[in-house]
Amino acid sequence: MTSTKSVTRSAPSSAQATKIVSSLLTVQTPGRGFTDLTGEVAKFINEARAGEGALTLFVRHTSASLTIQENADPSVLVDLATALSRLAPENVPWTHDTEGPDDMPAHIKTMLTQTSLHVPVLGGRLALGTWQAVYLVEHRARPHRREVVLQFIGSNQ
Repeated sequence: MTSTKSVTRSAPSSAQATKIVSSLLTVQTPGRGFTDLTGEVAKFINEARAGEGALTLFVRHTSASLTIQENADPSVLVDLATALSRLAPENVPWTHDTEGPDDMPAHIKTMLTQTSLHVPVLGGRLALGTWQAVYLVEHRARPHRREVVLQFIGSNQ
């Protein structure tokens, strides 16, 4: 059990949701791997003149996903890719193989990760931790054009 002395909480803040701003982010991936979207997402929040609220990101594909992960040590992303490859290897005789040996493993990896994220926006900024970044994860071997829907719901700056 956690002692109440080791847990603190700021006073609640309140904002009336007065705006909804949406945008479609198109990303050309180089193939399998992680693409950092944090800068583009922060730019959207700035252009939306967001104050307090929430950002939802949604990738419109079944073989790519979204994640929030460490942005300081690139070996984290390498190890995550290795783990996903071990969980859904390409050298298995999958039934669904019409689009190649990487297609069914890509669907499995998407199912194990996320197609949408929710990030709080506080004071007009993404409330990410110091070492966190938002990534699009391409699970297919060849390059793809991916679409990510961005939607801010909240108050003005």
